[in-house]
Amino acid sequence: MNLKTQLKSALVATIPVMTGYLVLGFGFGVILATKGYGILWALGMSLFIYAGSMQFVAIDLITGGAGIITTALTTLMVNARHLFYGISMVEKYKSAGAKKPYLIFALTDETYSLLCAEQVTEENRRVFHTRSFLISLFDQIWWVTGSVIGSMAGAHLPFSTEGIDFALTALFVTVFVEQWLSTKRHLPALIGVGVSALCLVIFGADVFLIPSMILITVSLMLMRGREAADV
Repeated sequence: MNLKTQLKSALVATIPVMTGYLVLGFGFGVILATKGYGILWALGMSLFIYAGSMQFVAIDLITGGAGIITTALTTLMVNARHLFYGISMVEKYKSAGAKKPYLIFALTDETYSLLCAEQVTEENRRVFHTRSFLISLFDQIWWVTGSVIGSMAGAHLPFSTEGIDFALTALFVTVFVEQWLSTKRHLPALIGVGVSALCLVIFGADVFLIPSMILITVSLMLMRGREAADV
């Protein structure tokens, strides 16, 4: 398969991601601009952080003057799922060479969903690595494009941005509903909702995130340990 064919195939594969990334990236760029951070901030964060939901969270961390420890713990908790993504792709990314650092960096939720189901053999491993690199690159291009356009719109177009910051909430609600419908085991989701609500009441809206993530992680580990013991 030549490079031109691979480029076309990767581009077509990322079209569904493009529709979402342009909209969400636009929302991120607009919110960032309304907080007083210009297009270079939007471009830089989307190029070097490229963490979707964490970029929305980072806006509040930046504007709220969060400390290094708070920022590090929040980032770890929000993006902890990527540890499991990475583990599942270790074998597939083996021998990826110079492409591997970027493949690791750019493994977002949507990119992972496009790549995780593909079968990799020794015969098609090199082709898979090239395809993975192109898909990862196109997905980031869509996110960066949406962020930059949103930043320009937020800085220059005279419209109310009230409610745009709800995009992140809508994203999480969509993910939650999709996961709820796709599985019969709802206890982990109920634990997440219950613990978050409890921590919100106890710690308040400004600092409940980290305690809730820690308690959710501990609760799920205990539940998994009990299930393993029962087996």
